[in-house]
Amino acid sequence: MKIYLTPGPSENYFVVEEAIKEALQKKITAISHRSREFKTIFEHTTNQLRELLEIPSDFAIAFTGSANEIWERILQSCVEKESFHLINGSFSNKFYEFAQKLNLNPSKYEVDFSKGFDLENINIPNSTELIALIQNETSSGVQFAVENIAKIREKNKGKLIVVDAVSSLPYTNIDFSVIDSVYFSVQKGFGVPAGLGVWVYNQKMLDKAKDLQSKGKSIGTYHSLLELDKYAQNNQTPETPNVLAIFVLGKVIEAMNKKGIAMIRRETDYKAELLYHTLEQSEFLSPLVKEKSQRSKTVIVANVEKGISSDVIAFLEKKGIIIGKGYGSFKDSQIRIANFPTHSKELMEQVADFLIEYGK
Repeated sequence: MKIYLTPGPSENYFVVEEAIKEALQKKITAISHRSREFKTIFEHTTNQLRELLEIPSDFAIAFTGSANEIWERILQSCVEKESFHLINGSFSNKFYEFAQKLNLNPSKYEVDFSKGFDLENINIPNSTELIALIQNETSSGVQFAVENIAKIREKNKGKLIVVDAVSSLPYTNIDFSVIDSVYFSVQKGFGVPAGLGVWVYNQKMLDKAKDLQSKGKSIGTYHSLLELDKYAQNNQTPETPNVLAIFVLGKVIEAMNKKGIAMIRRETDYKAELLYHTLEQSEFLSPLVKEKSQRSKTVIVANVEKGISSDVIAFLEKKGIIIGKGYGSFKDSQIRIANFPTHSKELMEQVADFLIEYGK
């Protein structure tokens, strides 16, 4: 049997199979998204998420098709002219490219792949309306410390701050007092089959969208922020959503709440430390990110010092472990290993042993 440690999609959380069976038995996939039953599912999932991430009551939650879609909705609904993007990998750069394709005027602060950001060198223009931060760059395995988000906020109190936590939630402890929005997709840290994006946003985001709309700017159609929010306030979606994924996500988060977010975070720290230590001791592999404080705890990226990544991948696959290639142009020289709540301590200890064995 194969176990997936790919950085998304990844191994399903342990309750997913039973949740899908329950959904099919109850014919959840056939219900109307205007029904009382769906409203109950929507409310259960969002309430469980509020509990898990300690989301304040003045933040709302909406569902989309993916996190990539949320990039577009953020830009259409909340940026009139100019956004600012921190870029240190492929996904943060794609968000910037979305702004360009929407004929906005984005600016950026970009560092080399696998590098972190020096806050002293970040100059955000006064004309910036929205700052796009990537808390965890999935392509390069670099994390942006949550305390640095507060430092960005301190110098930019009048600007919207949106946070990409696609591959770090639920591990990352977001301080909602210093952001306006955070978003993720479910196939990574939550271990749910792909096909659902989750968008958390506050009133400032809605006010910006209303302001742009009042000026005659198009802010999107059925999935504009205002449209999504209108339905979300009634535990609904504008159109028929991925009802199965919303139901399963609710069951997964319920199980996570029973375990406790503190335990999930402690286990994630332990597993990350174990893997990085193993890489540091290897002659064949080494951590890509050299600065320890900037290393992602949920996506561990390693350089392959001898041979190519497919050698390591093939070796682990024979052991039943599936890991990811390096992203894009780094596919032959790097590997990526997911460290999500679905991956147990025992599994990671076994992976560490396999990596040691590979070097012998």
